[in-house]
Amino acid sequence: MTRFVMVIDLRRCIGCQACTAGCRHANATPPGVQWRRVLDLEAGTYPETRRTFVPVGCMHCGEPPCMEVCPTTATRKRDDGLVTIDYDICIGCGYCAVACPYQARYITRRPRYAYGEAATESEAARADPAMLAVATKCTFCIGRLDAARETGLTPGVDPEGTPACVNSCVTGALQFGDRDDPESNVSRLIREHKTFRMHEELGTDPGIYYIWDSQ
Repeated sequence: MTRFVMVIDLRRCIGCQACTAGCRHANATPPGVQWRRVLDLEAGTYPETRRTFVPVGCMHCGEPPCMEVCPTTATRKRDDGLVTIDYDICIGCGYCAVACPYQARYITRRPRYAYGEAATESEAARADPAMLAVATKCTFCIGRLDAARETGLTPGVDPEGTPACVNSCVTGALQFGDRDDPESNVSRLIREHKTFRMHEELGTDPGIYYIWDSQ
C-alpha cells in the first residue's frame, strides 16, 4: 500500500511563508484562501520568550471526519491516503468545514481578486469556475502525484512529482513521501525523531507529522 504523508520539522521552520506563497502560485487560490498557512506561536515570559512557526493545512486524515458528514459523497479518500473533493457533486453545504478539526476547508461564493472586482491578466488566465461555491482545500498537489505515477517519478524526491509547498521551503523543513515505504525519506524521519500529530486523540489519523526533537 501507499500512504502519502508530510513531515514538518518545526526546528527548521523560520516562518518565511514561502510554502504559503508556493501553494497559492501553484493552485491560484483567491485572496483570503490559504491552503497552506503558517501559525506564529509565542510562549514564555519576557525576556525569556520563544516563537514557533507551525505550517498547517488539510491533514489528509486516515479517518477523515469531513468525509463522514458529506451528504453527496463529494469528499472521498483514495487508496494512497489523499482526501479529495469532487467539485461536480459538491453542493457547498459547508458540513465538511464544520466537521474538520483543522479549519482546513474554504468555500468561496463569488470571484475574488487581489485588486478588487477586476481580475489581473494572470488571475483571469488561471481562474477556475469549478472552484466557486464548493468546498476547497489542500490537495497535496494531486495532479503532480498522479503525473508522477504515470512517468515513474518519486513524490518527495523528484520536484516535478512533489507538492509545491515542499519544493518552496527554503530550509527543508517540509518533507513529503510514502509512509508505508520503510526506506522513504518520511519513514526515516518519523523513526529517527520525536513527532506529534495535531488532534491525534480524535482518532483522525492525520497525515502530517511534526518533528520537535531527536529520539
